[in-house]
Amino acid sequence: MTATTHRIIDIVLDEESVARRSPEVEHERAVALFDLLEENDFSLVGSAAGPYRLRIGVFEQRLVFDVRDEADNKLRDIVLSLTPFRKVVKDYFLICESYYAAIKKLSPSQIEALDMGRRGLHNEGSELLRERLDGKIEVDHDTARRLFTLICALHIKL
Repeated sequence: MTATTHRIIDIVLDEESVARRSPEVEHERAVALFDLLEENDFSLVGSAAGPYRLRIGVFEQRLVFDVRDEADNKLRDIVLSLTPFRKVVKDYFLICESYYAAIKKLSPSQIEALDMGRRGLHNEGSELLRERLDGKIEVDHDTARRLFTLICALHIKL
């Protein structure tokens, strides 16, 4: 297998699932989408090799990864409960709001402390995602971080 078979070449977020948030969060989403397509390590366990097209959405309070092949033929749906993600997503958004507010008025050391907390929660969310995908989809750390950012962009009623 080459690196080209273990990657996502196209990603679509279900627009009905996407929550409109602050310009800062929208910017993070756009950067995550761009970075994810530029560099990722993604493979569907027990299925055809990629490259893959991925659609992510929320359906009936479940997170759905619709994985397709290069020709856009459905390979598999991976469906995950949103429940394990609720607390970390909620905490992540709270600290992000504090971080973006801090940038405007606090000292660099205070901003750095909030940023460390934000990165820590981001890592926690991406590790949770990797655990939930175990045996279904294999992703590296950076790909999991970018996917977690996109999951946060989806409309999740907390």
